[in-house]
Amino acid sequence: MHTTTAATMASPSVSATTADQPARASRRVVDAPTRMVHGLIALSFFGAYLSAESDRWLALHVTLGYTLAGVLAFRVLYGLVGPRQARVALWFRKLAGAPAWLRHTVSALRQARLRDLPWRQGQNLLMAATIVALPLILLPLLLSGLSTHFEWVGGGLGDAVSELHEALGEGALAVVLAHVGLVLGLSLLRRQNQVRPMITGRVDGAGPDLARRNHGVLALLVLAAVIGFVAWQWQQSPQGLLPLGAAAAVGSGQGDHGDHDDD
Repeated sequence: MHTTTAATMASPSVSATTADQPARASRRVVDAPTRMVHGLIALSFFGAYLSAESDRWLALHVTLGYTLAGVLAFRVLYGLVGPRQARVALWFRKLAGAPAWLRHTVSALRQARLRDLPWRQGQNLLMAATIVALPLILLPLLLSGLSTHFEWVGGGLGDAVSELHEALGEGALAVVLAHVGLVLGLSLLRRQNQVRPMITGRVDGAGPDLARRNHGVLALLVLAAVIGFVAWQWQQSPQGLLPLGAAAAVGSGQGDHGDHDDD
């Protein structure tokens, strides 16, 4: 009788302790605006790349190019005046360690001490290099695209700029794929999901949050601005951004030729 009563009295406290205690400790390392911009840059770039081969998709290609430029400009500005963990200077500081890493690597190779190779630092340097290289190649890519679209230069020089734009697009794709491959490779090598922080903003483990505030409202404002711009561009385009209606009309034989026959 006394045992049953004691167990009954102890059960609520045990349940409360279990409920109050999180299943797994985690900490925030990436805030919402950084994650939002990361996703928008990826979507804008891949969408612009896939829509670059056909003139029928030109309106969408140009819209995504403008979107990419705007989002990239916000990221650079946010990286200059935003929270410390989002500063672009952090990636350049990591790259500044490349000479020391190279010296240590050469020294370890000369002495055949593979265990002393700074593998992890090398991995971090590769990651930083792909992140820094992307905006550096996107800037001339966007400028050459604007020059081609508005025909700032003509003749042979205009053709050269157009070819440069295509080459930079392929180069940017290579950098993006290298970054994605590196993220997936490090996830397997370190047995830790390297994609998760850019989705949830958090990593496993106890400790203080690197991103003290999430700034969710700012992330929503960025998303709203992008959606508003795309919607405005859609209204400005005579055929819209997706030429599905034109394709259906051509397939059914109800294009411009049909109108001329009626006349």
